[in-house]
Amino acid sequence: MKILRPVFLFLALAPLLSFGQLKHKTEVLLLMGSRFEITPYSENESLLDSAIQIAINEIKRVESILSEWQENSKISEINKNAGIKPIEVSDELFGLIQRCIKVSDLTDGAFDISWAASRGIWRFDGSMTALPEPEIIEEMISLVNYKNIVLDKEKKTVFLKEKGMAIGLGAIGKGYAANRAKYVMQQAGIENGIVICGGDLITWGEPAEGKLWRIGIANPDNPSEAMAWFEVGPMAVVTSGDYEKFAMIDGKRYGHIIDPRTLYPVEGLRSVTIICPDAELADALATAVFVMGKINGMALINQLNGIECMMIDNEGNILSSDNLPINKYENGDKTEQHFIDIGTKKE
Repeated sequence: MKILRPVFLFLALAPLLSFGQLKHKTEVLLLMGSRFEITPYSENESLLDSAIQIAINEIKRVESILSEWQENSKISEINKNAGIKPIEVSDELFGLIQRCIKVSDLTDGAFDISWAASRGIWRFDGSMTALPEPEIIEEMISLVNYKNIVLDKEKKTVFLKEKGMAIGLGAIGKGYAANRAKYVMQQAGIENGIVICGGDLITWGEPAEGKLWRIGIANPDNPSEAMAWFEVGPMAVVTSGDYEKFAMIDGKRYGHIIDPRTLYPVEGLRSVTIICPDAELADALATAVFVMGKINGMALINQLNGIECMMIDNEGNILSSDNLPINKYENGDKTEQHFIDIGTKKE
């Protein structure tokens, strides 16, 4: 399957990684099933190795808490006890699930971590040749309802009311891990840096004194070229796209992003990019806005302070939120570009 890469972090011609007196080191590795790039900058070169290791340890710690694939994780324990009993969890995990439910309320269920019960209905690995039977959709949809996730604030427990329910944090887990990696490196004295994971990116500090970070969005039909770019300060940028994973059934293309309210793939958009200070929230909103569609999704973003959005629809049109200036690359514009490829977000 051809892999398309929708987002780039553009660098100035003078390499970003040696501006001023700052030194840098980049570690690229597989964590949480995705390609992470961890790049701290510091005047004190001796801090770089230890900062990277601190970030790696923190990402691994987050994965051990959030992974539904690790048999001994708390998420797995919650899912195994659906319809049976509440499970006590840490303050950290309780808060994360609580915030997920708030995003579900905000988006009228377009974001719903209980979608995981229906995970096996669709396959986007090339093996699916027919649509799911309507009876299967009907059976599964009764198990997807974030309102049946019961939280007890006093006891710090999580209970899934219906047997067969399951939660999955794949749509926000990497954003949360990126936040945490940034935090622990800042605590270690790293004042400038980048953490990239798939379609999630978070930056802090500046690329050069008084400069902003330039982020490019690639053309879904030609991932080697950017079709637009914008500049941001220290910020998280998360792109959710449906064109890296899809199924072809009877000549029709079905992208991998599922509406948890219908359990059918969403149509109408190719990618959604969210810009805000928090990678966890950007992660959740990128998925939710994609599901909501360009009209309702953009209307929501335009009501939220400090959050911006860019969309590319099925016709290749670029749409942006009210306060996000977009610079479009016209045909033939070959402005020299230097970038770090940050891939595409996987749900």
